Amino acid sequence: MTPLERIQEIATRVAGSHGLEIFDVTMRREGGRQVLRVVIDKPGPAATPDDSVSIGDCEVVSTELGTILEVEELLPEGCTFEVSSPGLDRPLRAAGDYQRFAGRLAKIVMAAPVDRQTAFAGRLRGIEDDAVLLEAQGGKLHRLPLAQISRGRLEVEF
Repeated sequence: MTPLERIQEIATRVAGSHGLEIFDVTMRREGGRQVLRVVIDKPGPAATPDDSVSIGDCEVVSTELGTILEVEELLPEGCTFEVSSPGLDRPLRAAGDYQRFAGRLAKIVMAAPVDRQTAFAGRLRGIEDDAVLLEAQGGKLHRLPLAQISRGRLEVEF
């Protein structure tokens, strides 16, 4: 098991003990320093601030995970450690994300054209037969094959 896989395993356990899940764990070199970034999430629709990851959630996971990583000596010398949320404009990665955030505004980019276009914006309407249903402005419903989506992201709504 690589050190990053071990960190992911520990982070999953710590987050799970607080009703949270791990969205992403990355280790990158930024500005000449190593940065370990752990992104936590709450299961559910995240439609309101109460449903989303709070600063307190980040703080408790950061404190507990940081302590374990120090004891296990899994952080390289001089490594910066961050815990954050996926954000309001979070990426959509899997079928479950498109179903979970049905009703929210999103932008989707396709690897191959659908209806002669590759970029779509509108309101997510869920998943049907391995296709994301996206209602564009004006009411047109697009069926976007999940396997051909290269990126998707929620749009911030005010």
